Amino acid sequence: MEFIKELVEYGMIGLLILMSMAAVAITIEKYLVLRKVNLKDYKDKKSLELELTKKMHFLATIGSNAPYVGLLGTVLGIMLTFYTMGKEGVMDSNKIMVGLALAMKVTAVGLGVAIPTVVFYNLLLRKIKELIMKWEIDKDSLGEN
Repeated sequence: MEFIKELVEYGMIGLLILMSMAAVAITIEKYLVLRKVNLKDYKDKKSLELELTKKMHFLATIGSNAPYVGLLGTVLGIMLTFYTMGKEGVMDSNKIMVGLALAMKVTAVGLGVAIPTVVFYNLLLRKIKELIMKWEIDKDSLGEN
């Protein structure tokens, strides 16, 4: 069962940290791309949308799955605590609280990754929609329907 403790402590939290770093990197890269996009380079809306939405699925996946990774760590941490309680019989309440705190820490980290990632996703998605609307306005004003 020590393996599960290490998995929860380092594996789950490490995975969540990697997910967080990936979300930040993708957000920065996507923001820079959106700032420099030249709408005049695109003849049709589909090719513009395709270019603007590249890599957005990664942010959506990270934002939606980080809480589940945290929840998995919580379940494993609680299982570990109950296993230890059952194996040792009468247990000091300090050990129980440490085990439950470890479990809840993983949930907190999962939410700490998910919430900003979803915010980043929504901000970028709004910017993408603005660019598409600007492209449509430009096309309509030129009479290029």
